[in-house]
Amino acid sequence: MDVVFKDTQFSFQTLRLLGAAALGQTDVGECLATARRIDEGNFESWTNAWLATAQRIHASAERCARAGRTVSAREAYMRAASYYRAAEFFLHENPADPRIREYYTANMECFRQAIERLPQPPEPARIPYLETTLPGWFYKAEANGYPQATLLLQTGFDGSIEELHGHAVAATKRGMNCLTFEGPGQGQVIRFQGLPFRPDWEFVVEAVVDYALTRPEVDPQRIALEGISFGGYLAPRAAAFESRLAACIANGGVFDFMGSKLPADIPRAEFVAWLKAHKASYNDEAKVIMANDTDARWGLANGMFTFHAESPADWMLKAMDYELSNVAGQIACPMLVIDGEEEHAFPGQAQRLYDALQCPKTFMLFTRNEGAGDHCQVGAPLLAQQRIYDWLQETLQNERVA
Repeated sequence: MDVVFKDTQFSFQTLRLLGAAALGQTDVGECLATARRIDEGNFESWTNAWLATAQRIHASAERCARAGRTVSAREAYMRAASYYRAAEFFLHENPADPRIREYYTANMECFRQAIERLPQPPEPARIPYLETTLPGWFYKAEANGYPQATLLLQTGFDGSIEELHGHAVAATKRGMNCLTFEGPGQGQVIRFQGLPFRPDWEFVVEAVVDYALTRPEVDPQRIALEGISFGGYLAPRAAAFESRLAACIANGGVFDFMGSKLPADIPRAEFVAWLKAHKASYNDEAKVIMANDTDARWGLANGMFTFHAESPADWMLKAMDYELSNVAGQIACPMLVIDGEEEHAFPGQAQRLYDALQCPKTFMLFTRNEGAGDHCQVGAPLLAQQRIYDWLQETLQNERVA
């Protein structure tokens, strides 16, 4: 769905922000007015425009807070957080750019100020992981009585824990707890702890499940995991090893992270061998492509940033480890695999994942006609929540009966 821009990446990120208005995390008019000030394809123009909007709405939130207008302050802080994240989004070509931490910190602080003003705010969680902790927020179910079904919710390649807020609230309205979290390579963990992505994501989810089971609100028989975007690889990978999951959602499904980017006429092992022997020429070609393609420029820069790769070739070699051919058949819990009619990030990957599964499975397609065919249904979050969480409620109810 083209929105404001012809550039695919700029259009998608604008739609992503517009869709968040349905969840109270942006406002349509603010997004459109900001987008119209941006020079198409210009990363600095994008950053400056969203920063100006973030700072303006942040200042409004502060004025409302000083005046004791709790609701107005909460809503403005929440929108400012989203706009600070947007301002930071295209900065990863230079990992040392101080604006990365500055704008991301502003996002985190505004989000904290917003949720502290909720009638029932989520609780901050520090999830023990190796020699450190992972960040999380625990949202208690609106339904009475304990323990309840619990959704573990994570983002993917470029999202944040703050962006998950609207989905977490939707889960609680349906009688489920929700624990949002970030792992290595994501959000705060890559920016402030310096931990890059790891392909064996089961070790991350093991820590999250361990933490969830310490909470009396959680029914240990009804724990589900949802991964969004690249999380559509990470969640199934974890589910192949984590037997305590009662259900898993891949939104959208990813069987092979690099699958759609590999040469179709060269066997995988042969391509890897070629790439190892020709890193310099691959890097030179990647730089030419990045100079003329916004998608490639952002994707390669963010990949190197979140994987701690030194070059495009190094990132490609690291990313080749993220595929499920040897483990998809091990998944035992019910799986929901989601695809979009206009999926641009991982075309064909959801079907490959679905076909490889041997567990109880459901394939859910969102379409252009519904306004939901884009990657992760960013333009139609309410419809997505309805269909996805209705499936999850039914599945977890059946698991409890079984």
